[in-house]
Amino acid sequence: MKFLLRILDRLEEILVVTLMTSATLVVFLAVAHRFSAKIDWIWDYTGALDLTWAQEFCIVQFIWMAKFGAAYGVRTGIHIGVDLLVNHASPPWRRRLVALGLVLGALFTSIIAVLGARWVIFMHETGQVSADLEWPRWIIYLCIPLGSGLMCFRFLQVLTRFLRTGDLPSHGGPAAVDAIGEHA
Repeated sequence: MKFLLRILDRLEEILVVTLMTSATLVVFLAVAHRFSAKIDWIWDYTGALDLTWAQEFCIVQFIWMAKFGAAYGVRTGIHIGVDLLVNHASPPWRRRLVALGLVLGALFTSIIAVLGARWVIFMHETGQVSADLEWPRWIIYLCIPLGSGLMCFRFLQVLTRFLRTGDLPSHGGPAAVDAIGEHA
């Protein structure tokens, strides 16, 4: 089981990094192409390139990246959270509030995953395609049930660990930000 979880962890990381890198490269290429129009001798070589699809492609990639990046954030403890109330609660209440937050996160993301799956099925039945890429819309929207389902799994994974050990994932280091009212 741990082996499969490590594979899932790596796939999640590879997907996010690949989407981020690819979107960045496509944006760079599209901007360089647009500015090459101002230089005649370069435009002679690049003018025939059709990059009308680049903006839609990058939007799709960033949406997929955000859905899977949020799941990664829950797993590693870098997902944004408002914990002012939790930090000022007594230890028994803190434990209850953290568990409640994780349960509500899992509930919310499971609802989004189910509704997203219904939306994907609807999109598949309609046969719609995207404007520029001409990809089936159901493939584009597949990130909703997949990303939300993974995020729900991550919330349940963190909840299980928290109930067993009392530990939450944390992402310390130089980029860590103290909560309001906390002092080093």
